[in-house]
Amino acid sequence: MHYADYKTILSPQNGMNLFRGCTHGCIYCDSRSDCYQINHDFEDIEVKRGAPRILEEQLRKRRRRGMIGTGAMCDPYMPMEETLDITRQCLLLIERYGFGLAIQTKSALILRDLDILKAIHAKARCVVEMTLTTFDEELCQKIEPHVSTTKERFHTLEAFRDAGIPTVVWLSPILPFINDTEENLRGLLDYCVRAGVKAILSFGFGVTMRGGNREYFYQKLDELFPGIKDLYIERYGSTYSCRSPDEPRLVRILKEECAKHGILCGSENVFRYIHAFEPKQEQLTLF
Repeated sequence: MHYADYKTILSPQNGMNLFRGCTHGCIYCDSRSDCYQINHDFEDIEVKRGAPRILEEQLRKRRRRGMIGTGAMCDPYMPMEETLDITRQCLLLIERYGFGLAIQTKSALILRDLDILKAIHAKARCVVEMTLTTFDEELCQKIEPHVSTTKERFHTLEAFRDAGIPTVVWLSPILPFINDTEENLRGLLDYCVRAGVKAILSFGFGVTMRGGNREYFYQKLDELFPGIKDLYIERYGSTYSCRSPDEPRLVRILKEECAKHGILCGSENVFRYIHAFEPKQEQLTLF
């Protein structure tokens, strides 16, 4: 871990990434791609120095309140957050200034901040986004080795359901020849139904590959799934989008189950749901 100086925390679209790099170790991570210009070891996390102070300055200057989005480039609940408390400090500011929050993670550590997330939701709106990729726990340990297991994430979704905070599941990525099976999909969908998720975000069934993350992914395939790399090279070459051969059938199952259980799907609809800012109106009194 090291610190670096930044002038801003929020993007013009209210995206908030407090760190650069990640220690979750997911073998498919797009954030390793060369295009993001992370000029340090990916696991040597770069922490944005003075992030809460910079965030407060930006929130104070915003003319309109809206939804703050996190987690696009890194997880706000990597293990080091347990002691750093940077994410928690920033959530307190978001609540104080009356902004909404859409927070994305793979970690059950988010439950530490349930009190603040409930306060944000009471004042504005809070949506918790949780990534699920693999129903099989043993397989999860292979492809996402240093993060909460799928079952732990499922129980986290249940906790937010019980707290009245809406949840969205990112069903991505699905790795061809590894977890692109009907059994895996139905297991994950069962978790979603039981946890009462409001929406499932899917970009089809596959994984994207670019320079930087492709090399790391292939290295891990050789270590964990001998022979699978050759299938990728033969079928996909150097293409960006690597779609599952069984994608049409898996898409059909997803749509059928979402319709059956009243779960929102379709990326445009789901993103509209995630980013909708709904500040609570203060009750007028007679006195």
